[in-house]
Amino acid sequence: MAKVAVYNMSGQQVGEIELNDAIFGVEVNEHVLHAAVVQYLANQRQGTQSAKTRAEVRGGGRKPWRQKGTGRARQGSIRAPQWTGGGIVFAPKPRDYSFKLNKKVKRLALKSALTSKVQENKFIVLDELKLDTIKTKEMKKVLDNLKLTKALIVNDDKNVVLSARNIPTVKTISVNNINVYDILKYDTFVISKDVLQNIEEVYA
Repeated sequence: MAKVAVYNMSGQQVGEIELNDAIFGVEVNEHVLHAAVVQYLANQRQGTQSAKTRAEVRGGGRKPWRQKGTGRARQGSIRAPQWTGGGIVFAPKPRDYSFKLNKKVKRLALKSALTSKVQENKFIVLDELKLDTIKTKEMKKVLDNLKLTKALIVNDDKNVVLSARNIPTVKTISVNNINVYDILKYDTFVISKDVLQNIEEVYA
């Protein structure tokens, strides 16, 4: 089993903890990581874009000039795609971009992402992460103690969440919403011992 250091909020090492190899010691599968990221981004798309085809644009019912004899190219409508104000060829319409991944694939992707952070020494475990008040200054102090800049913090404490939301390079997320995209996007994965225990109980 892999071992990682446990730190306190002052940045001092206070012990070590063993990680479950079934979650944090798997073989990193780049293919499923890619699939999970593509699915996450596709599911974020609203799919509300819409434009009108030549059949839906207002006007253009009359032929603009006669077919022959004018010296100009033949035209049937001033709402054809080549005209200003005309319809759009293959106009985009509202659609659902989301797609499904199998549960086993999603789990393997999450385990691969967590394993990659452990292998890169970008996995930080804290004995606890709690703040008495909502203060960005206090949260920034904790991050400076741990020498963190771009970090994903898994925490449900309201004071921590509200204190971190004004820091642009930091994101807080609840344990139920952990996803592969955020794990890979942020340099460092920060987690407390109690949340780590929850993850091991769910995914082991």
